[in-house]
Amino acid sequence: MSAYLSIENVGMTFQAKGGAFTALKEIDLQIEKGEYVALIGHSGCGKSTLLNIVAGLLSPTSGVVLLDGREVSAPGPDRAVVFQNHSLLPWLTVYENVRLAVDKTHGGKSKAERHDWTLRQLELVQMADARQKRPAEISGGMKQRVGIARALAMEPKVLLLDEPFGALDALTRAHLQDSVMEIHAELGNTIMMITHDVDEAVLLSDRVVMMTNGPEARIGEILDVGLEHPRKRLDLVGDARYIHCRAEVLRFLYERQKLRHMKVA
Repeated sequence: MSAYLSIENVGMTFQAKGGAFTALKEIDLQIEKGEYVALIGHSGCGKSTLLNIVAGLLSPTSGVVLLDGREVSAPGPDRAVVFQNHSLLPWLTVYENVRLAVDKTHGGKSKAERHDWTLRQLELVQMADARQKRPAEISGGMKQRVGIARALAMEPKVLLLDEPFGALDALTRAHLQDSVMEIHAELGNTIMMITHDVDEAVLLSDRVVMMTNGPEARIGEILDVGLEHPRKRLDLVGDARYIHCRAEVLRFLYERQKLRHMKVA
C-alpha cells in the first residue's frame, strides 16, 4: 500500500540566464493520512519549491507526486495553501473571504448549509466575532487565522503551510501554533509545513524533514518526534524527548551551516 501523499524521486531544474539551476534532486518522501510533517532547512534549500510542486503550482522536472493514488499535475481544492502573506481580498469582510472559498468548493450545498459551514470554520479559528470586519481592521495574527479558516473551508486532503507564522510576533505566533494543534487534533488533517523555527517544527509535527543545502538539495535526515498528542508547550520544556529532538535538528542545521561557510571560503 502506498502512502497517502507520496513524493517519488522528485527533481526540479530551472532554466536561468547563467544556465540550468537544479533546486531539488531525488526527493523521496511518504506522508501518511493525518500526519503532520515539517520541512526545515537553510534558505535556498528548496523547501518552498517542494511545497509548490505538491500544491500543483510547479511541475517537477523529474519524478511524480501522488495524492490518494492520483498524480498531482495542477492546483486543486484537495490541496489548500496558507502562505506567510495572508492574501485576503481587502474589499471583502472576514466572512466573505471564507465564504468565497466555500461557494467555489461546496456549490452542491444549500445557501443555509454554506453559511453554517463558513461560520463553523471561523469558529474553529476563533474569528466568528470578527466576521463583519475587513482585513484592514484586524491584526496580522487575525488575518492568518482567516487564511487558515479559508483553507480549511475547502476540506482539503492536504493542508500546506508555507511559513504561515513567520511574520508574526512571538506571542501571536504561539497562540496560532496552539490553534493549529487544536484544529489538527479535532479534524485530523494531513499537514505539510515549511518553517525556519526549530521549536515550532518539533512542537507541531510528527516528523521533521531536514533538507540539505542547495543547489541540488536533498532530504538529509528525517526525525521521528515521537511525542504524544495533544502537546502543551510548557509541559515540554523539560521533556527529555523534546530536548533530544530539538538538539538533533539544531545539530543538523549547524552542520549544514558549517558546510555552507566552507564552500564560500
